[in-house]
Amino acid sequence: MSECIQLSFAVCRIGIYTEAFISPKSKHRRSRPVTLDIHFRMRRVLLLECFRALCCKGPPPPRPEYDLVCIGLTGSGKTSLLSQLCSESPENIVSTTGFSIKAVPFQNAILNVKELGGADNIRKYWSRYYQGSQGVIFVLDSASSEDDLETARNELHSALQHPQLCTLPFLILANHQDKPAARSVQEIKKYFELEPLARGKRWILKPCSLDDMEAVKDSFSLLINLLEERDFEPSRM
Repeated sequence: MSECIQLSFAVCRIGIYTEAFISPKSKHRRSRPVTLDIHFRMRRVLLLECFRALCCKGPPPPRPEYDLVCIGLTGSGKTSLLSQLCSESPENIVSTTGFSIKAVPFQNAILNVKELGGADNIRKYWSRYYQGSQGVIFVLDSASSEDDLETARNELHSALQHPQLCTLPFLILANHQDKPAARSVQEIKKYFELEPLARGKRWILKPCSLDDMEAVKDSFSLLINLLEERDFEPSRM
């Protein structure tokens, strides 16, 4: 039995005992000052209010849900990060070849993430899956080769300028920071030319690795804040 129910029964018992003690039908009721009777009545009212607060409280409001698209080259670590956030076993992780959808739960929101495969023959179809997205997660391998980093740069630029994504908040994760060849966030920001390209847009660039999932969760919390801010923006005519 939960603590809430136990406490509720305790409140009921106290209320019954108090009622029996001050009931006018009691044969052994002693004469008391009026102020004492008022005291017991007030106590009874407070106990009833406490009972209502414990037992009559409705269910918590549902968490808002947001539809996101997650893109990045093969090997950037998209699937591993999302699987870890969903508390899935690392032994069952398989690289996404087409697309997959995961519901990633957070305390204040649920993110329905559509992950798109990052292979050469898949990337040209990414835009077909952008519709309905409310935010973008772009994962890059900060320790990749120069050629792969250049490809990731071009894909991010294309996404930032795409008509269906250009107004959405972006979370850019510089993954594999635990590797010796990993580039810093400042190096990534400069190489990807994020400051001039994404000026006026809402984007977050954060380092990450599977060794520090708390930092990954913090980065997603920042993205949720941007999504919540978007909800409260006045609609434009």
